[in-house]
Amino acid sequence: MTPLAPHLEAFFASQLPRERGASVHTSASYADAFRLLLSFASAQLKCRPSKLMLEALDARLVVAFLNQLEEKRGNSAATRNARLAAIRSFMRFLEARVPERADQIRRVLTVPFKKTDEPLVPFLTSKEWTALVGAPDPRTWLGARDRALLYLAVTCGLRVSELADVCLDDITLRPHAQLAIQGKGRRHRELPIWKDVAIALRRWLAIRGQHEATEVFVTTHGEALTRAAIEDIVRRHTKRASESCPSLREKKVSPHVLRHTCAMIILQATGDLRKVALWLGHAHLETTEVYTRASPVELLVALEHKLPMQLRPGRFRVPDHLMAFLKEQSLCEAQHVTVPRKQPRSRLSRA
Repeated sequence: MTPLAPHLEAFFASQLPRERGASVHTSASYADAFRLLLSFASAQLKCRPSKLMLEALDARLVVAFLNQLEEKRGNSAATRNARLAAIRSFMRFLEARVPERADQIRRVLTVPFKKTDEPLVPFLTSKEWTALVGAPDPRTWLGARDRALLYLAVTCGLRVSELADVCLDDITLRPHAQLAIQGKGRRHRELPIWKDVAIALRRWLAIRGQHEATEVFVTTHGEALTRAAIEDIVRRHTKRASESCPSLREKKVSPHVLRHTCAMIILQATGDLRKVALWLGHAHLETTEVYTRASPVELLVALEHKLPMQLRPGRFRVPDHLMAFLKEQSLCEAQHVTVPRKQPRSRLSRA
């Protein structure tokens, strides 16, 4: 029998952070998956999680765990697939460490992902995101912070973790305002900051105060904003903005919806998915293709930037036969050419 705990500890302590270079958010997501899995296995086998054996983690138990996520916890298929991805990653790690369990590992790796629906990408229109950014009161300390945060989220398309981790050294306001981001997969990108966004950031940084936290956006106690706090800020100001923009009441707005909104702004401005991918920090263009499933109206707006708008409009019409005859006569007269007339055939020729 092979204890599970040592291998799981090595996976989180060495494999993920050192060998794979996974972010802290990936490690946290995987840890949540195994916390749920071990709790389920412990209840099924009547054994403490630290005493579980690797042999117990077979395909049958994994499938039962995934079914329990959907049926009892009410998780979506996407969440189920995310938990399965963590389990499969751990099993691939075990292939070299525990070769004698190869058959068991292969059976777990064959557990399929579940197909998920691909809905239209949610995003805000120009009127909606303008109302959202204008909702905070910039005359107050919290209002100045929230306006700068929302403005940066919409125009730079940051993930909520990237937005929370933006530090003072990442922002350059002179001579050209720009933002340096280390995103998912340790990919670096530098984004230009809009003029109005730079103004909002300067006003916020002027009253932010000196704190130990190096993050740009902090609480009233000087601590960095968490992801949950940013989500709450977006919800509160969405509710306030819905008073002036009623269409927001029908939408569920989150920080990731603001990221989608930025993608649509870039797509409308350039009509090029490759530039959208570079702006958002996508590793593969296939990830960016999700925005081709946006509203057809918005896609038509993006396509208009690629159309030759300088072409003269018009449509073909059949020319009038009399006007064509007169035009021919005019051309012949200008060139001193006599147009031969058809002579009627004589009776003799007919004979």
